[in-house]
Amino acid sequence: MAPTTLTSRLRGRRLPRRLGQLYAGLVLYGASSALVVRAGLGLEPWGVLHQGLAELTGLSMGVVAIAVGALVLLLWIPMRERPRLGTVSNVFVVGLAIDATLALVPDGRTLAVRTVLLAAGVGLNGMATGLYIAARFGPGPRDGLMTGLHRLTGRSVRLIRTGIEAAVVATGFVLGGSVGVGTVAYALAIGPLAQVFLRVFAIPAAADGRTQDAAGSPGGAILRR
Repeated sequence: MAPTTLTSRLRGRRLPRRLGQLYAGLVLYGASSALVVRAGLGLEPWGVLHQGLAELTGLSMGVVAIAVGALVLLLWIPMRERPRLGTVSNVFVVGLAIDATLALVPDGRTLAVRTVLLAAGVGLNGMATGLYIAARFGPGPRDGLMTGLHRLTGRSVRLIRTGIEAAVVATGFVLGGSVGVGTVAYALAIGPLAQVFLRVFAIPAAADGRTQDAAGSPGGAILRR
């Protein structure tokens, strides 16, 4: 059997696992974001923006997250970034999972409960990030914006990411989004957590030693600080 045929078959066998990781990761990402909301101790950067826009428009946070994701995806066009299955799925699945979880989980009423919700939300978010990035179906819209700007400007990923997240936090805060200890905890913990879970959920290399994407793919750049 030709090596290319064998590699294709091996990749095909991994497809169910990769799809499972992708959608499990996206659902968990939305659910974890909702847990951080219910903790009421401050949201992750894009969550601050989503909450602020939700306050302004009267729409649910999930619907706002979908709308923002779609708008960010439009910014890919002039940067010539190419969306993939994971990119488009991210726009819709995360927002739907946010609203579904918010409908099921009440606000934390005591500091102890709120602390547990925050810790669970941040921990699950790290797991979710490892799951969907390791599936290698393409970056989310916001991650693609970061890597696209990095490619166009030549600035470091750390600088681009910091600039984008500072801008969305500031905008969300002005609109009424929640900034607090949870925002700081998320910023400090998400990188190390995601790195750990990327290793846990890594898809084995194909028979010829190649991974599903180039080593320099956005998946690696997303977590550089």
